[in-house]
Amino acid sequence: MLGLGVAGVAAGPFLQRAVEGVTSKDPTGLSGLLPGGGGFRYYSVVASVPTRTAEDYTLTVDGLVDRPVTYRLADLQAMEQHRIVHDVQCVTGWRVPGTPFEGVRLSALLDAAGVRGGAGAVRFSCFDGSYSESLTLEQARRDDVLVALRMQDQPVSHAHGGPVRLYVAPMYFYKSAKWLSGITLTPSVEPGYWERYGYDVDAWVGRSNGRDDAPTG
Repeated sequence: MLGLGVAGVAAGPFLQRAVEGVTSKDPTGLSGLLPGGGGFRYYSVVASVPTRTAEDYTLTVDGLVDRPVTYRLADLQAMEQHRIVHDVQCVTGWRVPGTPFEGVRLSALLDAAGVRGGAGAVRFSCFDGSYSESLTLEQARRDDVLVALRMQDQPVSHAHGGPVRLYVAPMYFYKSAKWLSGITLTPSVEPGYWERYGYDVDAWVGRSNGRDDAPTG
């Protein structure tokens, strides 16, 4: 394993270019040991993820709302954009400091849809067909929760979950669902993909999971 780690560091620039062009998951999990762009690691819970472009991408807001709506990428791009610069912290221990994200505040999409009185949570679905996440309605309305269209001053790449992903700045990165395709208002929180394997539903950095002692700022 040590030898693999050293080899990964040495071959990092070459492997990075390969990773960005491949959507398949390494079922052994060893690819998570390889250095990614800017310190990121690349994860997927399925064997492959289809590509979505401006021509065929859609994001649906439905469930306990007054006005269900489906957005295209151009619709989201035309909305007011907000920028957040914050450390990205993975529950497995790696961190990428000062990472900029830009996009539409999730609260703006919720307000546009008209949240009904019985709603208490938001469930997120993804076009990989498997991943899901949830937030309480109070968490979802925070100013530092974005439906992100840009990351590191570039459009969100496919490898990073583009063209649109969720970004929940104060929580571990598994809450920031990649390949976002659905936002559904529900009565209560429904555990997401990793929570069904024991990860905390409330994933505040430094205050949950017992994985690290990262600051909460």
